[in-house]
Amino acid sequence: MEALNESAPINFTLPHNFGKRPTDLALSVILVFMLLIIMLSLGCTMEFGRIRAHFRKPKGLAIALVAQYGIMPLTAFALGKLFRLNNVEALAILICGCSPGGNLSNIFALAMKGDMNLSIMMTTCSTFLALGMMPLLLYLYSRGIYDGTLKDKVPYGSIVISLILILIPCTIGIILNTKRPQYVRYVIKGGTILLILCAIAVTVLSVLNVGKSILFVMTPHLVATSSLMPFTGFLLGYLLSALFRLNARCSRTVCMETGCQNVQLCSTILNVTFPPEVIGPLFFFPLLYMLFQLGEGLLFIAIFRCYEKTKLSKDKMKTISAADSTEETIPTALGNGTHKGEECPPTQPSVV
Repeated sequence: MEALNESAPINFTLPHNFGKRPTDLALSVILVFMLLIIMLSLGCTMEFGRIRAHFRKPKGLAIALVAQYGIMPLTAFALGKLFRLNNVEALAILICGCSPGGNLSNIFALAMKGDMNLSIMMTTCSTFLALGMMPLLLYLYSRGIYDGTLKDKVPYGSIVISLILILIPCTIGIILNTKRPQYVRYVIKGGTILLILCAIAVTVLSVLNVGKSILFVMTPHLVATSSLMPFTGFLLGYLLSALFRLNARCSRTVCMETGCQNVQLCSTILNVTFPPEVIGPLFFFPLLYMLFQLGEGLLFIAIFRCYEKTKLSKDKMKTISAADSTEETIPTALGNGTHKGEECPPTQPSVV
């Protein structure tokens, strides 16, 4: 296979002491805290019985994992060829495509009224399978793109930590929902408030940490790739699940899970694979991808909510019309001068 064009020399330096500043540490701590809160709250929406049902009939889970590790790596590879990206750019996008599902998909699935049991299971299983699938997929797809080796570049420790951060708070939430359901609404309400506050803090710290550096990665072909990749994942994930006749809730769940990638793992691999002078501004590509998957996910949610509201209004109008039609037919059905709400007088026996 012919390799893509070589990387041009990069005149780019990371911000001074990047990754070691107090704001960087604060951002990392808040992100971990956010993940714990999210998984605890989402765990409160799950049930052991429904989880067992998905394992007994794993059709939905199997389709979801095929979508995650089939659609996304192939999409990333195809986009790299389509836009004729240089070696490092194509590899950065490929690493993102081979990453497991991200936790943002769980929030999106909840907003789309999807199957949360399937959503959490898919995130957990895709993260667990990443221990073997990421090295395999990177080996298969990177041939002809990157002359170096990606051996030992997969951050197994980060993957295991991600699994722990998913499973422990989620399990606590499930147990709480089973044993103390009266506290669930307080946990979810408190978690929502904390999540909003943390999201504001993350936004502020991200702007302070990255500054204008992300503008270096906003070239036309990278912006196009970053926008098309999650959109393709959302669309093909839904079409694949619909093709195999999953119900609407599961199809929406697979849609959200397929398009959202774990950008933290992608950033870790890029950091350990390339020195800053080689990767340059592509260090911020996962952040660019996250912005597009966030925006497009919110767009899909808005479309779904509008569709649901329109459908609900139509159903309500049909119900009202049916009720009016029923009321109009009652006098005719009663007949003989009998009106709604009146009773027929009893028949008096004739006197001889």
